[in-house]
Amino acid sequence: MSKPNVRRVAVIGAGPSGISAVHGLVREKKFDTIRVFERRGRIGGTWIYDAKPDDFPTTSAKNPSPRQIPSTIPGFAPPAAEDTTRRTGIYSTLDSNVGSEVMEFTHTPFPKINSALTTERYGHNNPTRPYAVVAGYLDDLIAPYLNLVTLNTTLEKLEKDGEVWVLTLRQTGRESRGEKVDYWWTERFDAVIVATGHYTVPFVPAIPGLKEFQEKLPGRLEHSKQFRDINEYVGKRVVVVGGNVSAGDLVIDLHRIVSGQLVLSQRGRNEKLDSIWNLRNVRTTSTIKSLSTENNGTVEFTDGFKTSNIDKIIFATGYRLSYPFIQPDPVSESGRLQGFYKHIFKIGDPTLAVVGQVRAALTFRCYEYQAIAVARVLAGRGTLPSILEQKGWEAERLEYKGPTALFHEIAPDFKEYFEGLRAIAGFPAEGSDGYELPPYKDEWVDYGLVILALKDKYVRSLKTASEEIVVKSRL
Repeated sequence: MSKPNVRRVAVIGAGPSGISAVHGLVREKKFDTIRVFERRGRIGGTWIYDAKPDDFPTTSAKNPSPRQIPSTIPGFAPPAAEDTTRRTGIYSTLDSNVGSEVMEFTHTPFPKINSALTTERYGHNNPTRPYAVVAGYLDDLIAPYLNLVTLNTTLEKLEKDGEVWVLTLRQTGRESRGEKVDYWWTERFDAVIVATGHYTVPFVPAIPGLKEFQEKLPGRLEHSKQFRDINEYVGKRVVVVGGNVSAGDLVIDLHRIVSGQLVLSQRGRNEKLDSIWNLRNVRTTSTIKSLSTENNGTVEFTDGFKTSNIDKIIFATGYRLSYPFIQPDPVSESGRLQGFYKHIFKIGDPTLAVVGQVRAALTFRCYEYQAIAVARVLAGRGTLPSILEQKGWEAERLEYKGPTALFHEIAPDFKEYFEGLRAIAGFPAEGSDGYELPPYKDEWVDYGLVILALKDKYVRSLKTASEEIVVKSRL
């Protein structure tokens, strides 16, 4: 492919993937302008704590409704209603789920700090990190580049005009004539890196009766993104829906404090978490068949089981991909990002790239490798295969992983993916501040999964303690 001639680059989002992107771009020393636009009032992305959570989704639409762009821009307009999906899923006792030794960027280690909760559960010097430590780590990393960041600014529309990308932007918190207003304007860039993450729009499956249940029994339906305080569930009758890490964390936290059995509804399950699914006081059942407001909230499951007087149903069912500013929508009906090579480069036009749109990928470490590859390609130093080969990769992956969001799951092919990004990035150019991405190491997977092993050990200790109590009660 021909090398792009890029001088001005925009980065959308200042979370971990956006910070990775600006770090890589600056080190190339090739670009005249680098701008970062972040819709929140601070950096950190999904690691920002919001005391007030997102609302339960009332629609199955993939994206929030697009905002009406003022007829005259640049200019002021009345403040738009808050897009509540920007609120994160962080709660006060959240700790990282990926081992710190491989979650961290290769260039900067995490501070060695544990929470009281994980110290009690997993011991001293364990590989988890409290969310506040992660947030502080990101604050420190963005500090040298904070002059490039424009906060409280949302990308409302992204379109190509010839060889240039036109961004329609909206900044909140401005004042005009003593009134709060939004300020709208446009800017033009040669390339755009979208680093908005994929923990924004909650996914809740379509279930008969769900809408009426939410309307007549408000506050009883939640997505795991809304979970904040364990005290809200003491003595409550609770159903958890899901079969992966978020559901597992909820089961650990709630199974001993709810009223009656904690009901766990699953379509599939992560077998590495079997010790959690088999905890005492947990009843595992099938998917939900229907919801009704009868008997103060009734849930019927496809295996015939039915339970009533339910206080909370928590959907730990993941998120929808959402890029509402890109038209036509690049996300398929089945939930994958279409037409992006290696989940990053727009096929046929690498001046539009996405960083951070992967699953089961060792998080920050993977974002770093993606970002360096993008920065090198935009600088004319990285190498992409032909468009035909890129399309072939997408077709082969569709056959391998299928058309859903699992298309973006890197596991178990970590080495192939990381080494592929190293090949695209190549070596740092003379005169730049770039660095060579370290070769992939097989032990990285073990470092990443070590927390699951620690959870398993902790949960088994709970089961042993419960069994000893039962035995003693019979003596």
